[in-house]
Amino acid sequence: MSIQLTMIYWKGEKFWLGKILEHPEIMTQGETLEELEENLKDAYLMMALDDVPEDHEMKALAL
Repeated sequence: MSIQLTMIYWKGEKFWLGKILEHPEIMTQGETLEELEENLKDAYLMMALDDVPEDHEMKALAL
C-alpha cells in the first residue's frame, strides 16, 4: 500500500522546513531536502501509528 502526501517546504536561515499539506500539524526540519523528506515521513508514521495497547495511560501536558 502506497500513501501519497504533499510536502510543502522552504529554506530557512539554517535548515529546510516543511509540513505535510494533508496534515498541517505535522511539521519538521532537515539540513538537506532529503533529510527533511525523511523526517516528514518519520513524523507522519509516528502520528499515524495506531498500535497503542488497550491498557494505555493518559496524562495532560501543560504547555
